[in-house]
Amino acid sequence: MNTPLRRLALVVVSMFLVLMVGTTWVQFVQADALNNDTRNVRTLYREFGNPRGPIIVAGTPVAWSEPVDDAFGYQRIYDPGALYSSVTGFYSIANGRTEIERYENDVLTGTSDSLFLSRLQDLITGKQPQGSSVELTINPAAQQAAWDGLGDQVGAVVAIDPKTGAILALVSKPGFDPNLLATHSSTEANAAYQELLAAPNDPLENKAINGKTYPPGSTFKLVTTAAALESGQYTADSVLTAPDVLTLPGTSTTLKNYGGESCGSGGQTTLTDALRISCNTAFAQLGIDLGDDALREQADKFGFDDPSLTIPMPVTKSFFPGSDDLDAAKLAKSAIGQQDVRATPMQMAMVSAAIANGGKLMTPYTVQTIRTADLDVISETKPSVLSTAVSTSTASTLRDMMISVVENGTGKAAQISGVQVAGKTGTAETTAEAAPHAWFTGFAPANDPQVAVAVIVEHGGSVGSEATGGKIAAPIAKAVMQAVLNR
Repeated sequence: MNTPLRRLALVVVSMFLVLMVGTTWVQFVQADALNNDTRNVRTLYREFGNPRGPIIVAGTPVAWSEPVDDAFGYQRIYDPGALYSSVTGFYSIANGRTEIERYENDVLTGTSDSLFLSRLQDLITGKQPQGSSVELTINPAAQQAAWDGLGDQVGAVVAIDPKTGAILALVSKPGFDPNLLATHSSTEANAAYQELLAAPNDPLENKAINGKTYPPGSTFKLVTTAAALESGQYTADSVLTAPDVLTLPGTSTTLKNYGGESCGSGGQTTLTDALRISCNTAFAQLGIDLGDDALREQADKFGFDDPSLTIPMPVTKSFFPGSDDLDAAKLAKSAIGQQDVRATPMQMAMVSAAIANGGKLMTPYTVQTIRTADLDVISETKPSVLSTAVSTSTASTLRDMMISVVENGTGKAAQISGVQVAGKTGTAETTAEAAPHAWFTGFAPANDPQVAVAVIVEHGGSVGSEATGGKIAAPIAKAVMQAVLNR
């Protein structure tokens, strides 16, 4: 073979090799990425062309797919849309998926590995593939109470069954109507999405669980109290230093109690009374005395700084600062839930839930059961212990102290006739220009807890700078607890 032919043969062989490598790369290496690319119209047609499973609350679908006469085949419907938007999220041809629609997508589309036998049976019988249903733990009465309670205020509510971890309510306000994003018109879906992105107070942000975290304010005093009791050096009747004004160590900065009030005679108060009236100076000094390691370890036991929590939507980790970031003055503020301490409403509901459950923190979850289209159970969530936050005796003491907060302290607005309620209020400072956040967390009935709840209303809601957790957040928590208890 002469030289020109050898060169031509080499070029042809090289071209075949490039073609084979390129084909292999696209068909095998990039296959998954290409199939899941939202710009892949064939993927969209395939997904929308099969019945997507419903999302169900208390036996009633709140999201489902209906057959329509267009290229996609099925239209996703949300009813009542905005009420469950923080749980269902949305499913959009233009903007992807969020919340349950995203994190349970495989079972909703019927492509999950757990549905292999069901898909095989459909293939053999020639039956059209169908997605599975996702049954949620949400209590519709509690969800409605949380939604109505927040009204036009910006904030969030989380309610949990403390014995199982099942999430009974999950509301973030302002919400949004997922139907606007589920339209098959990409132009309309994009326009709706951009409008939501530009809307005030971030309606697409799930304030209950992810994205934003908040200073927990005085609700964090539950963690500080738990650390004190767990240390073995304090009891509910221990006497604490509680001056009217506390000068923070190493600074000229002073800390006062709410409204400039005194916490007790002679600059002293008991641990129970300090929690009942939410005494800032007593808890700031207590935090200094306990030390940052004790507070951090206790916070971690309640779930702070855990980046792995999912429900199945990821929960942004709550935060207690490290030793390198805390001097004595900062530690004093951290002990009352200020400085750099940050928490989600989910986290503060978990704190109350652990106390309510005798110290055992159950893993929170929103998906109870997954069923095939033939109603066969594919999976069912079984309650599991996430951590032991405090001992049984500490939990019992904390419960009694939280009862006093509601019966005779700052949480009176959470009282329910005929039911003993345990709780803690919080009024968390943000900036000098902005009104504080209003918090409440608690559980009921105190002697046999069925619901633990956390409420935050950003910047005092409708009352603004005049707001306190007891005035604004506690009544919302009360309504949610009443809904669960049918009272």
